[in-house]
Amino acid sequence: MPPNTMDGVHNTSGRMSTSRSPNNESCSADLGAQYISATPAYWQEHEKFYEELLDRGILYPLQSQVDGMKEYEENIRHFIVPEGTSSLVKYYLQESGAEVLYNHHVQRVHLGDGVVTVENRDGSSACFDALILTMPIPQILQLQGNLQAMLNADQRRALEMATYSSRFALGLFYNSDADFEFPWTAKYVSDNSVIRYIAVNKKKRSQECDSVGPSLVVHTSVAFGQKHVDEDVNVVQPFILAELNRLLPGLPQHAYGKCHKWRYSQVTRPVGGSTGHMVLSAEPLILCAGDGFTHSNFDGCVKSALSAVDAFKSIFLDGKSGH
Repeated sequence: MPPNTMDGVHNTSGRMSTSRSPNNESCSADLGAQYISATPAYWQEHEKFYEELLDRGILYPLQSQVDGMKEYEENIRHFIVPEGTSSLVKYYLQESGAEVLYNHHVQRVHLGDGVVTVENRDGSSACFDALILTMPIPQILQLQGNLQAMLNADQRRALEMATYSSRFALGLFYNSDADFEFPWTAKYVSDNSVIRYIAVNKKKRSQECDSVGPSLVVHTSVAFGQKHVDEDVNVVQPFILAELNRLLPGLPQHAYGKCHKWRYSQVTRPVGGSTGHMVLSAEPLILCAGDGFTHSNFDGCVKSALSAVDAFKSIFLDGKSGH
């Protein structure tokens, strides 16, 4: 049977999130990951993944100017996702053949009688032979059920040590007649307590279409995100807008805006000594994976996924064939 993929929201892109204007679906903005950077070492290690994504047109070399980008090591390669970063996640889900169940917010995980029972916030439940959790680590530790009792002291300590940064992202969508030009496609803002990054989405993706209005993406600084993480986005959005208009005076009025809170934006301290996953139970199999066990970029996610697949095959599939 094909695997089931559960996601607590209406899409499965996670931090590779692309939002669209309700006035024009073609006007979109990446509110999470902005571009993908491959070091020479990771390019060599994950070359088959990059080549496949480039061949399919999912990835495209970044060709525009990003002001203030940190200095990377020599021969690093940067890529953008022309159809929005969420299309990369959707591509892999489609290729997997998985049945995707949206708006399934997992709240309780219970082990018993050789199966894993997963209960959702809406009261629905399902039983599985194996479960892989890829949610942020603090959310794993918040799950109800007897899963927590399966953690030994070392595992719990390691999971509790993982930390994440927080930030807000603001997407501003404009009508097709909106006019603004900057000498950059995207820029990192230094010495600002509120805003860290601004991007003109169409220019970043090297897309020009007169019938589709531009969109701006704004990311706050980590310090601002941490300070306001428990506040509602509707309270925070005016502060971000005011600072943006101060930095970029003369911006036209946007037609639609969406502010998103990334409580778990990027891993600042992953699980120590991890190979990319952690086995919580061998029978029934429960393992957790994700960038919390590596680092927060595309290669970190691929590294964790490959590690989780190896563990799944070794423990679950080989174990089944051995019976």
